[in-house]
Amino acid sequence: MSVSLHRLSGKREMENVHLALEEDDLYSGYNDYNPTFDSEELENDVGFQQAVRTSHGRRPPMTAKFPGTAIGARPLVSSFGSRIPMTSSVGRPMTGAVQDGATRPMTAVRAAGYTSSLTRGSTFDPLGQSKGPAPPLEAKNEDTPEEKIKILEKKVNDLIEESCMAHSMGSLQLALEKAKEAGRKERALVRQREQSGNADHINLDLTYSVLLNLANQYENNEMYPEALNSYQVIVKNKMFSNAGRLKVNMANIYFKQKNYPKAIKFYRMALDQISNAHKEMRIKIMQNIGVVFVRMGQYSDAITSFEHIMSESPNIKTGFNLILCYYAIGDRERMKKAFQKLISVPLGIDDEDKYIPSNDDTSSNMVTEAIKNDKLHQMERDLKILAEKYIMTAAKLIAPAVETSFATGFDWCVDMVKSSQYVELANDLEINKAITYLRQKDFNQAVETLKTFEKKDSRVKSAAATNLSFLYFLEKDYDQADRYADLAMTADRYNPAALINKGNTVFIKQDYEKAAEFYKEALRNDSSCTEALYNLGLTYKKLNRLEEALDCFLKLHAILRNSAQVMYQLAHLYELLEDPQQAIEWLMQVISVTPTDPQALAKLGELHDGEGDKSQAFQYYYESFRYFPSNIDVIEWLGAYYIETQFCEKAIQYFERATLIQPTQVKWQLMVASCYRRSGNYQKALETYKDIHHKFPENVECLRFLVRLCTDMGLKEVQEYATKLKKVEKMKEIREQRVKSGREGSGRGRREGREGSAGSAGISEDVKADSSHSSNSTKGERLSAKMRSLPASSEPYEASSPKELDASYMDPLGPQMERPKTGAKRRTEDDDFADEELGDDLLPE
Repeated sequence: MSVSLHRLSGKREMENVHLALEEDDLYSGYNDYNPTFDSEELENDVGFQQAVRTSHGRRPPMTAKFPGTAIGARPLVSSFGSRIPMTSSVGRPMTGAVQDGATRPMTAVRAAGYTSSLTRGSTFDPLGQSKGPAPPLEAKNEDTPEEKIKILEKKVNDLIEESCMAHSMGSLQLALEKAKEAGRKERALVRQREQSGNADHINLDLTYSVLLNLANQYENNEMYPEALNSYQVIVKNKMFSNAGRLKVNMANIYFKQKNYPKAIKFYRMALDQISNAHKEMRIKIMQNIGVVFVRMGQYSDAITSFEHIMSESPNIKTGFNLILCYYAIGDRERMKKAFQKLISVPLGIDDEDKYIPSNDDTSSNMVTEAIKNDKLHQMERDLKILAEKYIMTAAKLIAPAVETSFATGFDWCVDMVKSSQYVELANDLEINKAITYLRQKDFNQAVETLKTFEKKDSRVKSAAATNLSFLYFLEKDYDQADRYADLAMTADRYNPAALINKGNTVFIKQDYEKAAEFYKEALRNDSSCTEALYNLGLTYKKLNRLEEALDCFLKLHAILRNSAQVMYQLAHLYELLEDPQQAIEWLMQVISVTPTDPQALAKLGELHDGEGDKSQAFQYYYESFRYFPSNIDVIEWLGAYYIETQFCEKAIQYFERATLIQPTQVKWQLMVASCYRRSGNYQKALETYKDIHHKFPENVECLRFLVRLCTDMGLKEVQEYATKLKKVEKMKEIREQRVKSGREGSGRGRREGREGSAGSAGISEDVKADSSHSSNSTKGERLSAKMRSLPASSEPYEASSPKELDASYMDPLGPQMERPKTGAKRRTEDDDFADEELGDDLLPE
């Protein structure tokens, strides 16, 4: 059909053909309209309609000589040369052909690389899947020397990686074994290369890695001689470039071995082999040299190194070390200059304001939230905290030395800090000044210093008021302590130390429920506040809520695993809960932490005695007496134990010890005389009783024993002592009658509502004094329940009805072990932990 179209429209086509002359433009007529492509007039084209109706138009199209093209023949020359004109198979004007002897540029007939018709018998297969699977790869021949060397190299590299991974996980021994195996494999690799004739292609980097890793693992396992040998192999090998830097590692080993002269020698050798281009590494080596000189006590040499560093690349740590060296040699002026250099060291930290989100830009706020707690910001915070720590320590160190007095020196340091980038540290330094006054026992100056903060900002005011409350609490000025605790809470309600101090003042007033609320609020503000948790447990114990107290102390034990105070409280709670076995278990843990604590040992003895295990009780009581031989309760138990086991001679030494401790208590001397009498040494007993009678002439029991002993021994003094005994007994009877009548008169007077006269008031005072004296003397003569369990006797002393000893003093806080702690940080645990510490100096929050 395309051929017929060409024939029918040929005449019309020729009418519109323009011949290109040589002088004409080659592109002239290119945009002229060609009626051949006019499809609108095809209905009126007779030839076209006839071709459509007949089979003439159904003939297959003519194919070109070259497949995939629509042109019958290709020219043999370029488009600019003369060539034979070709006839189009579709009857349209040819492109790039010669027309009337003129040539024009070639134009594309179709898109390059694509064809609208497929070749005969072909299918669409763009991925080439019809070809089938690819043939299998040829297997490598591992028997060749080259392949063996590659496999061995891979094994060495894998062993080095395994060694490093084992070290990172803490398996130092495994890391060393892998490093040694890598060394053996690497030597085998070198031998194999030499045998195959490739000795010139030895992998020096692999050898260096093996030796360095082996030396590092030796050092990590503290096998220093082997590590030094491995480093020496690397350093002496001239084929390794920059191996001289490893002399720093060797110097570090000598430093660990405390071989300081050799350490300095190798540091200097490493410094000589490092060029000035590596400034940071040279600074670090110089810093190491200065530290070694400090260890050696050569402060002038250390100062030279540190001053060089501060002039080249100042940093906080070197500045602090320089101050220490000046302090060691006592150079006051240079201390001041070094402190000024320290506070002027740039930290290279961005301003904190950039981490504060703005309210306008949402995208920037999202970025700020993302970087607020990232690794970089955390590193900046850590660097700032470290710098503040060094500055605070340096100020506290040099304050007494830079001026004539401590206060003047501290004021100078504060002024310097106020003029630096660490302005916020000035208030902390002032609070540290007050704490230093406390350590010097100058409480008045400490209070005056802290009172100056009452008009400062809330954070500093709260810290100062907290410390003041703590001080007044220690001085038992509970009203002032309560006042400053309220002030601290007003300034900062979220200050846990202020809440604890407030709770303590309420605890003193025995308002335990309210105290518990303050402790709970402190825990809500700071869940890691161990003082609040401890005091809450004591409060619950006061309220007899033993299970809740036990829960508090068990939580505290999970935080403070080795706190003897906490374990003792747990033991006491289990004792109150009537579980002596658990109490014994906790006390055994206390003994494992503080094996020389006499209170814990005595408590263990008491619990074993309650369980009926006398031998174990004796062992712990004896250990307690050995560490603290002045505990009357322990002395009394040991003396009674020896009397009960019929070893009266051994009991004498304990009662004599009690006599030395309480010389005004007659009962201990009577017990000594009784032990002599029980052991059959009547002469010594008589002398002891006479000595007692000389010291206590009105003691009835002593006179009775003297009368009895003199009667049994047939001595002449019996009549004398009998007369004294009757006289004393009569005076005692008269005194008792007077006391009785006085009590009756005072009772009758109270009932009748009459007021006593002046004379009766004097009599009443006499009665009170006499009653007090009688009460005190009775206390001294009472025996404990343990003494009542001794075998009965017909002697007057043993037959007299004994009573238990009363407590001589009642602590307003209750038993010592139940004192609440203040909101300060605790000091180090004392051996005698039953007496609870009230806390140490409060540091600013």
